[in-house]
Amino acid sequence: MLADNHVRPRLEPLAAKVPEITIGFWVLKLLTTAMGEAASDYLLSTMSFVGFGIGAAGFVSTLWIQFRTRRYNAFAYWAAVMMVAVFGTMAADVIHHQLGVSFTMSTLFCALGVAATFWAWHRIENTLSVHSIATRRREVFYWLTVSFTFALGTAAGDLTASQLHFGFVGSIVLFAIVMAVPALGYWRFHLNGVVAFWWAYIATRPLGASIADWLCKPTKTGGLDYGAGPVAVGMLMTALVVVTYVAVRNRRMVTKPGPAQLKSAA
Repeated sequence: MLADNHVRPRLEPLAAKVPEITIGFWVLKLLTTAMGEAASDYLLSTMSFVGFGIGAAGFVSTLWIQFRTRRYNAFAYWAAVMMVAVFGTMAADVIHHQLGVSFTMSTLFCALGVAATFWAWHRIENTLSVHSIATRRREVFYWLTVSFTFALGTAAGDLTASQLHFGFVGSIVLFAIVMAVPALGYWRFHLNGVVAFWWAYIATRPLGASIADWLCKPTKTGGLDYGAGPVAVGMLMTALVVVTYVAVRNRRMVTKPGPAQLKSAA
């Protein structure tokens, strides 16, 4: 019992390990999502199963680092999100292209995975709030949900662009509207904050994937033909700049003394 009491404090987070939900969060979510789509396409098309192994290794290693931290760290968190984006896209693509599962069925399967995770999370923890991710078990539920949403978004984006013939631009418009609905609902109509967050979070995945596909794919399929590699690198560099800015800004906010501290010091 004594040994267990010494071990558990080292394993449990000291505080919620997710960022504040600001405009910067949504910008980074879209950037990492688009980067994941492009990077996955590049790795699978150029290296096949070796590329899949690289994605899997990155997925496992970045999540391991994220779980080892006890406080929110911008670089650890967003590195994990990036690799979840890459591997989640790979998983959805392998299900469709290698196993022959249709976009409709893979979208349905991933949607059921998200729903089941939400159900289990709420039943066990009685909350789905991202601000409550302060225990190891809640952190596991959070990243399991995130992983399923990335796979779901990939499948849904491919479904609308290819099978439903929306095209890349049509899919971008569709999912931008889907994402705007919870934002408007929360802002003007008092939509529950947890519902609004997860609704928008899920919608960012197919939106980002559709943007990446539009930039990457050949012109004959409705894309701009910039190539998956250059788009992935461009998105990655932009995301790193934004993450660095956010990390430095947060550090300054934490270290900057408030009025109460200044008064006490005086």
